[in-house]
Amino acid sequence: MSLKVCKFGGTSMADGNIILCAAKIVEADEARRYVVVSAPGKRFSGDIKVTDLLYQASAQQEAGDIHGFEDTFEKISARFLSIEREIGKNLGVQAALDEMKAAMLGGAGQDYCVSRGEFVAAHIMAAVLDVPFVDATEFVRFNEDGTLSEETFDLAAKVLKKYPRAVVPGFYGLGFDGKVKTFSRGGGDISGAIVARGVMADLYENWTDVSGFYACDPRIVNSPKCIGELSYQELRELSYMGANVLHSESIFPVRSAGIPIRICNTFRPQDEGTYIVATSSREVGDGVVTGVAGKKDFTVIFLEKSMMNSEIGFVGKVLSVIEKHGVSFEHLPSGIDTMSLVIDNEYLKNGILEKLVAEMKEAVNPDKIYIHEDIALVATVGHGMARNIGTSARLFKALSEAGVNVRMIDQGSSELNIIVGVENEDCASCIRAIYHEFFEN
Repeated sequence: MSLKVCKFGGTSMADGNIILCAAKIVEADEARRYVVVSAPGKRFSGDIKVTDLLYQASAQQEAGDIHGFEDTFEKISARFLSIEREIGKNLGVQAALDEMKAAMLGGAGQDYCVSRGEFVAAHIMAAVLDVPFVDATEFVRFNEDGTLSEETFDLAAKVLKKYPRAVVPGFYGLGFDGKVKTFSRGGGDISGAIVARGVMADLYENWTDVSGFYACDPRIVNSPKCIGELSYQELRELSYMGANVLHSESIFPVRSAGIPIRICNTFRPQDEGTYIVATSSREVGDGVVTGVAGKKDFTVIFLEKSMMNSEIGFVGKVLSVIEKHGVSFEHLPSGIDTMSLVIDNEYLKNGILEKLVAEMKEAVNPDKIYIHEDIALVATVGHGMARNIGTSARLFKALSEAGVNVRMIDQGSSELNIIVGVENEDCASCIRAIYHEFFEN
């Protein structure tokens, strides 16, 4: 019999009735033996995710705002108790809430506090399915620098083999200091992949509120094409550039083991969904481009210096400046006498940009240094691009006809993607123009 791991996202855990639907999905296939869950997400537009409430409550407790903390925790309690009522069983939610509140008021760290959404949600799902709850702290381990420890996979295999079936909370594990530590937001997808790798699943199903991975954001293009299959590499490129169906780092645990991922819709379980595999079986005729995704709010630091190419260590000196400030760069397009650093604005707050520019001037004495702010990056991704002549020509012709001014071009050596930098305000127009050229013509 095949073995499947199911991960249910926040929208699939939003209320008691939806949780019951998710449980029916699990019970409909006996191969679905391990379940990973997120904290309850939004039930409707304008609703607040439980994780966001937990972040807020933790901040209020740390600031000594007890009145604000009490108000926020009441909203958290009301949400979970409502889920228990909708399910129609006594699931021990009040006791879990009392324990959570005592720990938060006792000074438990932020990571512990925000992890409790998944912790309580997993207890609820375990009770509904009548299977054991296994805490993620039993096997998910982080290194001192916050990265996932390799020992996680051996521990997962050792712990989970004790349980023929289990429910595991996503999003967190145990840090180097022995305390609860969380992944970045959306990290529950990584947790699901860890469990899939630990039990060597035949398939990792990620259940969400869409029927697969779309060729572009449906908020930008109406009813875009749903991709039936894409490779791990294509997924990572598109996810990283803003296609938020699946966390971009969730492929690493399963890729090394060759475990395919399937994106499924909890609200339309009959839909085929999207399969993510090591090597896509799509033929060239199936389409040159797999998908288009964009991400706003980057800054480009452009440096120019004559004979830069012959100055040994020039790039190293520039990169040492950003390393000193803990800044990561996205792309590094360069010419003979020029180079550009593309940096997410998140790294450049509180005067960091000004410090970088000043220290780069001192380190390499450039002839010119320019700053281009409010830049969006749009990635056109597809294995078929490398096998088709004229892909770039079609792309830039489409952007020209749409009146989109390209500020930067960067193409990976693998020819898997072409990335263009445009003004933030042109991001949607850029995506629409590329989608129309490759999917509607």
